[in-house]
Amino acid sequence: MKKADVVEFYARLAEANPHPETELEFTNAYTLLVAVALSAQSTDAGVNKATRALFRVADTPEKMLDLGLDGLKEHIKTIGLYNNKAKNVIALSRMLIDHHGGEVPADRAALETLPGVGRKTANVVMNSAFGAETFAVDTHIFRVGNRTGLARGKTPLAVELKLDKATPQPFRLHAHHWLILHGRYTCKARKPECWRCIVSDLCAFKPKTPPPKVKATPNGE
Repeated sequence: MKKADVVEFYARLAEANPHPETELEFTNAYTLLVAVALSAQSTDAGVNKATRALFRVADTPEKMLDLGLDGLKEHIKTIGLYNNKAKNVIALSRMLIDHHGGEVPADRAALETLPGVGRKTANVVMNSAFGAETFAVDTHIFRVGNRTGLARGKTPLAVELKLDKATPQPFRLHAHHWLILHGRYTCKARKPECWRCIVSDLCAFKPKTPPPKVKATPNGE
């Protein structure tokens, strides 16, 4: 995608949604970290449903340890892979207390040492909690980057690095939120809704998906 098209691409997404945010619900950097860790292979809506009650009683590492593994499992048992995720949350909470004074570090390398925290999770926390210009490449961004031609790559890291290089100011802070939301609601995996896409003319995907046919009613209306 040409530089001018990249600018126009982001400008349109920004105009449609000037202040995008993660759809995960959180109250501080710690609850964001936990929510993102729980969201792997799960929907944001499903995670939010489980964490609303959880975060009312455990919004710090100390409170999470007080709740304990069994108490945590009871709160998140509706989330996929909850047993392993619960172990990671307890372990990362202990590590935050032992090595970071109970605070979530704003450094990617430090975040990635925490149990259950990979590069994508670290990037989300750095961006949404600390305002870092990071690009958290999930399945939606990986698809949008490759399909549109904005940032093609065979791995999430390759797409991330290309997005980092291609995305100009003033779009860098919110770029990954725009792309996630675009992939989640418009540029869908099975059937992208090209007929209502605000950047379809800038996109390399062909053929464009036509609008669904409207079935005729019995009276011809």
